[in-house]
Amino acid sequence: MTLGWAIVSTGRHADYKIAPAINAAPHARLVAVCSRDQGRADAFAERHGAMAAYDSMEAMLQDARVDAVFIVSPNALHAAQAVQAAQAGKHVLTEKPMATTIEDAIAMIQACQRHAVTLGVGFHLRYHPAHLEAYQALRDGTLGTIALVQGQWGFGVRGQVRPPPRPPLQQWWEEPALIGGASTMMGTGVHVVDLFRFLLQQEVVEVTALADGQTPRQPLEQLLTLSMRFEDGPLATICCGRRLPDSQNDVVIYGSHGRLAGRGTLWEAREGALEIISESTNRSAEFAHDFLANYIDEVEDFYHAVAEQREPAATGLDGLRAVEVTLAMITAARERRTVKVERHTPSSNGDEI
Repeated sequence: MTLGWAIVSTGRHADYKIAPAINAAPHARLVAVCSRDQGRADAFAERHGAMAAYDSMEAMLQDARVDAVFIVSPNALHAAQAVQAAQAGKHVLTEKPMATTIEDAIAMIQACQRHAVTLGVGFHLRYHPAHLEAYQALRDGTLGTIALVQGQWGFGVRGQVRPPPRPPLQQWWEEPALIGGASTMMGTGVHVVDLFRFLLQQEVVEVTALADGQTPRQPLEQLLTLSMRFEDGPLATICCGRRLPDSQNDVVIYGSHGRLAGRGTLWEAREGALEIISESTNRSAEFAHDFLANYIDEVEDFYHAVAEQREPAATGLDGLRAVEVTLAMITAARERRTVKVERHTPSSNGDEI
């Protein structure tokens, strides 16, 4: 059995990562692509071997060969497209952030519940072997009581004070309404927030933030530091930005019994190294660079979630939690204060608990 995929968007992420990952996954086939521009859709389909190309969601969703839709469009469009796909009986895997408002995230979850389709969110860091081993080490108590988690995901162009202009089809990243009110947080920060939640198996209860934006003069930040408190006490810090060409993209966890570090593992590709040093363990591992491996595993996990009627590794609720933290971050940065994170629990009957 294979899952027939349709991709919404012909942008860089879909072109360089998602379509190649689908083509490389054992239980996936690329059925269709949808773009606002038929010419771009045709070119994308030819480049990646898709069976069909469409310039409307309506037409694409009528294709009986499509089992699941991978939404890679601008952030503000995710919710409407996900609801539309769910109504057509298609499973939904959406890029992060799953939505730009809490209301939209809840609507996506409820639509997929109502129409009995699977909803997943593209948090690819959950599939890195270093992070999976870190998850198990924390469950085994290798580090004792966790005190502090630190993560950084930055990039940039050497010698440039500000990031260079984006190509025309990526300029929606500079539009607050389309991106969702935050720039580097939406690009990389949400990945790190989700990874922390995954590793700790705890929720964020409050945040504070400093940014070089989130002001009337510069609405979107390009450099951000975020501090968080988790519900059982651990503190966490994240730095992310587009002004850090020599960034050390590490995750480090400190506990009462030792330290765990993913060196260079916070990235698109699978790469880097893992170090665990504690009272009971002293080991390390290295991971060869593989640009697609995390995305292939993401696609495969979603297939198995559908086939086994279980939740994928990153669920709609995980996506909602990232939206909640992001919106709290925006408020904290703009108002220069600590903000409590309000959690929401959608119910299957369309209400919120």
